[in-house]
Amino acid sequence: MYHSVIRVQIWGANVTVLHGIPSYSIKKLQRVQNNAARIILRAPRRSHASQLFRTIHCLPVQQRIEYKVALLTFKVHSTSTPSYLCRLIQDREHGYNLRSATMTLCQPFTTTAFAKCTFRCSASAVWNSLLKTVLSSDCVAVFKSRLKTFLFARVFSLSFSQ
Repeated sequence: MYHSVIRVQIWGANVTVLHGIPSYSIKKLQRVQNNAARIILRAPRRSHASQLFRTIHCLPVQQRIEYKVALLTFKVHSTSTPSYLCRLIQDREHGYNLRSATMTLCQPFTTTAFAKCTFRCSASAVWNSLLKTVLSSDCVAVFKSRLKTFLFARVFSLSFSQ
C-alpha cells in the first residue's frame, strides 16, 4: 500500500523542487509518511516513527529530498545530459592539486533564500556534503546504494564504512 499510494503521490513527482522549502512544509509531509509507516507495520498510533523507518528501510522526508537531488546531480554530472541542467553545475577548480578537486562542485553565491532553493544551489550543497566513497561510484546503481546507505547511517547514527 505504501508503494502504491504514498510513494507514487509524494515521491513520484519531481522532489528536487522541495529542496529548501520551509520546515513546516517538510513536517506536514513527514507526518503523512509517519502515518503510512504505522499503517504498513500495523503499529500503534503513538509508536516512534524512526524505529518504523529502520524496519522498512525508508528514509525520512528531508533525506529523501537530498537523495533525489544527489541522484539527479550524479546523473547530470556523469552523463552531461540534459544540457540545460549540465550548464547549471560546475566542478570546483583549484589552483593547486587536491585529491578532492574533481569531487566538489562550485557553490554559487546567493543573497536570497529563494535563490538557495534552485537546482544550481541545492545540487552543489547536497553534492558537497557527501562522502568521497559515495561520490567515487562508477555507475548509477552503485551510487544509489552507497547514497542510501550513507543517508540512512546519518539519520539513524549508524557507522558508514565502504
